[in-house]
Amino acid sequence: MKILLSPAKKLDLKSKYPNYDYTVPLFINEAAKLIEVLKHKSPEEIKELMKLSDNLANLNWERYQNWSKFHTTDTARPAIFTFNGDVYEGLDIKHFNEADLFKANDKIRILSGLYGVLRPFDLIYPYRLEMGTKLQFDGYKNLYEFWHDKVTDFLNKDAKKDEVLVNLASQEYFKAIDKKKLKNPVVDIVFKDYKDGELKTISLYAKKARGMMSSFIIQNNIDKVDDLKLFNLGGYQYDENLSEENKLVFTR
Repeated sequence: MKILLSPAKKLDLKSKYPNYDYTVPLFINEAAKLIEVLKHKSPEEIKELMKLSDNLANLNWERYQNWSKFHTTDTARPAIFTFNGDVYEGLDIKHFNEADLFKANDKIRILSGLYGVLRPFDLIYPYRLEMGTKLQFDGYKNLYEFWHDKVTDFLNKDAKKDEVLVNLASQEYFKAIDKKKLKNPVVDIVFKDYKDGELKTISLYAKKARGMMSSFIIQNNIDKVDDLKLFNLGGYQYDENLSEENKLVFTR
């Protein structure tokens, strides 16, 4: 079972992490190509392209200028210890033991606008480049066109025969995959909350639940779709009436 996640805008650049053999991202050459495009944009152009504040535009302009293709633990951090948004709060790797961390590295694949796909132990520099960014270069209209075949081909090679891909990524990031060309089955996971008498997907809660589901899979060695239905963290329960064969809905 492989878990597909989105990255996070919020980053942890200070906390300590264990000393393991960390890896270089698989698409480092492609990332370097994107950085070269971004390096030639002004802070004002970055602000407009990504709809950022002046401060964030300047910060990320500096990050692009300082980015290096050479990723070592002296200058970069492992992805799993860097992303720090709601999904990763739900994942809560601080409470993973060593075996859990290595299982996470085997199971989790993080879709990225800059790096394409990241394994948890891949080293990354701090960056901001969302998959939905309409970055035009070399005949590409956007990042989806750039990553579509690369990411899909990688997932086909990465997953074992009949291994299930559990989609816990946002729609923005999952769109980078050509689902029709995937050789392995995909199961979409949906979280909904009752609010004002209606069931709704509330972004904050859904993101944390995606992280909790990821943790549930890893720490319980889940490898069958039916076992996913046992998830009950955060007050969520599997809803058979709303679910389909390849879409599991959890409500609370």
